[in-house]
Amino acid sequence: MNRFKLRAGIPLLIVPIYLLASHGFGQPKQAGSPQYSASGAMVFPADYRTWTFLTSGLAMTYGTAAAAGADSNPNFDNVFVNPAAYNSFLKTGTWPDKTVLILEVRGSDSKVSINKGGRVQTKVIGVEAHVKDAARGGWAFYAFEPGAAEASLLPKTRNCYSCHEQNGAVDTTFVQFYPTLSVSR
Repeated sequence: MNRFKLRAGIPLLIVPIYLLASHGFGQPKQAGSPQYSASGAMVFPADYRTWTFLTSGLAMTYGTAAAAGADSNPNFDNVFVNPAAYNSFLKTGTWPDKTVLILEVRGSDSKVSINKGGRVQTKVIGVEAHVKDAARGGWAFYAFEPGAAEASLLPKTRNCYSCHEQNGAVDTTFVQFYPTLSVSR
């Protein structure tokens, strides 16, 4: 009699386990893939500095040089991409779904320590994400305030969307500024 009760309960245990596994619950997410909070905000990828480094620029601006602080303390832009997306791009020449590009903006300074000329990077001023997520409508932008754990989606009316669509060399991204991926190599 006890054996019958145990066997009858086995399907009841298997069905929830199968449902969890088939929907991806309990499985680790791919490292570097975009994560979202319950409210739909993007969770800050705290490990982005371990991702693939694409480039660093100094005083990059879409406006006047003065707007970038080129005459005083220009900012550095560092770009990182999640490793799976980078490896896929190398094989296919396009960014796969779940690509996350991180733009880290840092201040600069000169005459620091023994440095008598040139510029060195200083504190983080801001972090932005350019994310390709088909489940959320394709490419999108998020801007993280300093120290923020998450960021809301920037409205599609922001200039970053149209600028990237018009000027991005590959799939709305500025690959033309990433020497190791440049299409003009």
